[in-house]
Amino acid sequence: AASWGYIDNVIEPSETRPRLINALEMLQNKRDENPPKKHGNIPL
Repeated sequence: AASWGYIDNVIEPSETRPRLINALEMLQNKRDENPPKKHGNIPL
């Protein structure tokens, strides 16, 4: 699996909780913005 790129890192079980908390804290304030629309709807 690692050779195919499915695994980024192997961590110890004792590191799971702190790493998960850190990852969720980083995502807490992330905002996903879509690019502005290029074209409106054309009335038919």
